[in-house]
Amino acid sequence: MGAAQKEPTHNRRERTTVSTLEEFAALAEPYRRELLAHCYRMVGSVHEAEDLVQETYLRAWSGYRKFEGRSSLRTWLYTIATNACLTERKRRSRRPLPSGLGPASDDPDAPLEAASRDVLWLQPIPDMMVTPGPGDPAAIVTSREQLRLALMASLQKLTPRQRAVYLLREVMEFPATDVAAMLETSAAAVKSSLQRARAALAKVGTIHEEPTELYAQDLLEQYMTAFEKADLAALERALRKDAALELVGYSTWFSGLDTCLRYLAPVLGSPGTWRMVPVRASGQPAAAAYLRRADGTYEAFGLAVLTVTPGGISRITVFGKEDLLPWFGVPSTLR
Repeated sequence: MGAAQKEPTHNRRERTTVSTLEEFAALAEPYRRELLAHCYRMVGSVHEAEDLVQETYLRAWSGYRKFEGRSSLRTWLYTIATNACLTERKRRSRRPLPSGLGPASDDPDAPLEAASRDVLWLQPIPDMMVTPGPGDPAAIVTSREQLRLALMASLQKLTPRQRAVYLLREVMEFPATDVAAMLETSAAAVKSSLQRARAALAKVGTIHEEPTELYAQDLLEQYMTAFEKADLAALERALRKDAALELVGYSTWFSGLDTCLRYLAPVLGSPGTWRMVPVRASGQPAAAAYLRRADGTYEAFGLAVLTVTPGGISRITVFGKEDLLPWFGVPSTLR
């Protein structure tokens, strides 16, 4: 997994004198992206993650005078953020994808079954919100493979505390003694939670062979072109035999190339029905999809996040436009 970020020397177990909010913001701001990535992994929602990071900074500023430098500033911020996330998780249930609600449907011709309104769905996060610039040490702890939807969906199956331990130990690589202090428990309890988390994640198998970035972009281009040209044969060539299709908002989902293609064939429409804009979501290639209206303009429809392997696209996860417009910087309409 990842490696712990090297911290600026002045933040290592010492307290820097800060007298104003502006000075504190300058000191803490370098950690914002990685804290956002951490909160997103904890709660599975970009909306909630942003709120929790803001809450973390407010709590940190209000308590900074009592912070005596017994740990690094970074460790202290992660302590506040993690416990804020744990409190949030007590109030809300886990966030699944459709495949987490039940088995795949074998009838692509039947109407989709809407999920209960009580279901809180796992959301994608724009890479641009958490991916740092070149040379930024936070790149280690916000790397794409640690944000992928398969891992995120698997983390949702852990208890909140197991999730916290797994992320702090495996992703952030904090020492067990530090994690124990963060969560106000013992190192033995941290070790036990980590073992249970590893065992649970091993059962669902989130690891897959990752293709090169160039190949991933090529598959995204194939996918977008197939939709824009309504070319079912081209789409078939881009998908794996065991491909799956999930439509967030519905409990219905499909598995297997033939079943997926039977559902997608009428969706493709005719050439020009769809327009696609490439984006990056949760460390994966994705396309903002636009559907042609009667007046010839294109209205935002949703976001298709692709899971890609050397053998082709293994999963298409489609999110509604409410998970697209506010965060990905794309327009609501195209002309």
